[in-house]
Amino acid sequence: MRSGYFKERYGELIVLTDSPTVKAWTVVLVAALVAAPLLLSNYLLSHMTIILFTLVGVLGLTVLTGFTGLISLGHVGFLMLGGYTYAIGVTRLGLPPELALVLSAVVPAVFGLIVGIPSLRLHGLYLAITTLAFSYIVSASILGGGSFTGAGRGIQIARPTLVGIDLSGDRAFYWFCLFMAVLAMLATLNFRRSYIGRALVAIRDNDIAARTMGINLVRFKLLAFLVSAALTGLAGALMGMYLSFISVESYPFLLSIEALAIIIVGGLGSVLGAVLGTVFIVTLPDLFSAVMSMLGGRLNELLTTSAHEIKSVLYGLAIIGFLRFDPRGLRGIWHDIRHAWVYWPLRY
Repeated sequence: MRSGYFKERYGELIVLTDSPTVKAWTVVLVAALVAAPLLLSNYLLSHMTIILFTLVGVLGLTVLTGFTGLISLGHVGFLMLGGYTYAIGVTRLGLPPELALVLSAVVPAVFGLIVGIPSLRLHGLYLAITTLAFSYIVSASILGGGSFTGAGRGIQIARPTLVGIDLSGDRAFYWFCLFMAVLAMLATLNFRRSYIGRALVAIRDNDIAARTMGINLVRFKLLAFLVSAALTGLAGALMGMYLSFISVESYPFLLSIEALAIIIVGGLGSVLGAVLGTVFIVTLPDLFSAVMSMLGGRLNELLTTSAHEIKSVLYGLAIIGFLRFDPRGLRGIWHDIRHAWVYWPLRY
């Protein structure tokens, strides 16, 4: 009798899923996401768009921190590089939007290699501080770049027409972000299942043992930084298109904390966790705002005047809460619910 986990061929071990139920629900979910702009209000459509391009950046951090175990506090630097590369390429250099979008991944990837070099000897807090310093260097360089980078004034950009598709409308831009998010998810899932992905996980679990097994730590750590920075830079370009304006203030340090909160709350090293964590963390401030609006009074005034600080507090509480009560994150909770449903009433 098939137990649900027994595999007969090697292909079944590496396939993303062999469950007809999962495939059916995936089709339903994708169809619902594609049809969402036709049913949602402008506010909800904007919220969904934010979730999608945030997910692309979170997947980049998942490769670095979730798969490889290298902690980064400066991923906002790669976001800035991606956004400014696209903006400068389109407005200053006159590049086609398609080429500028590709460069928004390539340029951060190159800088990812540069930042990744210290990771060969640094671990933990020391590496985190190094990446944090990198983000401040990027910010200072942009502010000192004069008219070329826009300095403190920023750069105004318009949503482009890519491969003949006009993205100026909110619906078209949502569908484009959905396409990029699905593409990033598939790339990350297959990257994790490859030899490279398994090597990164081995480095995360025990780098000494990984070296003993013949894994080149230099090569794979630098590769993790490269892939992570490329995805994050792409997310920065999408964010710039969404805002239609690029400035240093558009990429605050809080975004790095938000990304860390997402992968911790969702579940470290999991693409599903990245998705669940992104939806939860991006929606959390709006839910809190709705509750405060219902209560009214001084709490609602506080939310208006201290939104940035309240976001920081919410992210901190989410991180502490999940680390204390369920370190597996939302992914672990989801698996418990799924197993309880599948094996009911024989679970216990």
